[in-house]
Amino acid sequence: MIATSSNIRWPGGKWTVVAVVAAGLLLLAGANAHLLYVAISSQPDCVDHVKPGETSRGGTFSAAKSSCSGARR
Repeated sequence: MIATSSNIRWPGGKWTVVAVVAAGLLLLAGANAHLLYVAISSQPDCVDHVKPGETSRGGTFSAAKSSCSGARR
């Protein structure tokens, strides 16, 4: 016999499957909203890098536009 959607027995009924899928989608949406919130609200610390006008050390790069240009470490 070929299994079709009409003869498959879902444990707990179709509403259980719908509820699990809905809960998974809500969890995914909540996780994405949290990641977006953290990305927008956080400000990373300044890191050492080659400043414009300095000589480059081997294998290092300069920031295109440093947000920490006034701060010297």
